[in-house]
Amino acid sequence: MEASMEQKFQEKIDNDIRIEPKDWMPEKYRKTLIRQISQHAHSEIVGMLPEGNWITRAPNLRRKVALLAKVQDEAGHGLYLYSACETLGIERTELIDQLHTGKAKYSSIFNYPTLTWADMGTIGWLVDGAAIMNQVPLCRCSYGPYARAMVRVCKEESFHQRQGYELLLTLSKGTPEQKEMLQESVNRWWWPALMMFGPNDADSPHTAQSMAWKIKRFTNDELRQRFVDMCVEQAEILGVSLPDPDLKWNEERGHYDFGEINWDEFWNVVRGNGPCNKDRINTRVKAHENGQWVRDAASAYAKKQSEKKSVSVA
Repeated sequence: MEASMEQKFQEKIDNDIRIEPKDWMPEKYRKTLIRQISQHAHSEIVGMLPEGNWITRAPNLRRKVALLAKVQDEAGHGLYLYSACETLGIERTELIDQLHTGKAKYSSIFNYPTLTWADMGTIGWLVDGAAIMNQVPLCRCSYGPYARAMVRVCKEESFHQRQGYELLLTLSKGTPEQKEMLQESVNRWWWPALMMFGPNDADSPHTAQSMAWKIKRFTNDELRQRFVDMCVEQAEILGVSLPDPDLKWNEERGHYDFGEINWDEFWNVVRGNGPCNKDRINTRVKAHENGQWVRDAASAYAKKQSEKKSVSVA
């Protein structure tokens, strides 16, 4: 019986028919989605932290307002994605607990520190640029709630990328000190941005199945190559060099060749040993605890309104 259900399920996938929350789905499909969507949601929430600490230090009001808006957008993305994840039958409290206890992961990129104002632009250009490369195909994900959430997320991420690039373009036309700050920032963020796409396809335990289920439409290596090809020309406009001596155009492939990623560093950060892993989680836990009174007040208000409605109906 279950084999027949799985066959029908796969036929829907193969015919690009979206899977909805009340549809039958294999347990492994459900768990894969919970892992991916929750990791995505956690990344949006933790991703607010590297930029949030620069809001008070923005150089002018225009930059401050833009950064505030961006951080607010990222909070919204987290909420959309937690909501999408809840349609798979898991409570948000459990998802948050998994983040705080280290059972769930988030993007390794957010465990690196933001040391200069230029990092606000570099994150927009490289980090959000890599996110867009990853996320646009998710608008065609086989799971309906995730795909629909990604439509708005991608539109806003695209704006963030342009905002960051415009910031860097301004620095590239500035003083020698500003140009130096720009180059130094790109040097620090380039390789972690390439790591955002995940391990090489040969070492990725989930890619093959996620591709078969059309959760993913492209492999990690395919997306990483697209990202490199896109960034080279954008770097030329900024007048910065990308910190890779092996980066060169390959006429036969029609793509840029690039150097080997330091996978030992990647896995070290994923395992919780990056520069800011402990700080990020501690900050999130503290914020969650400090916000408990808000959740309690909201619950009490909802209960009171429900009781009033019950009395009114009676």
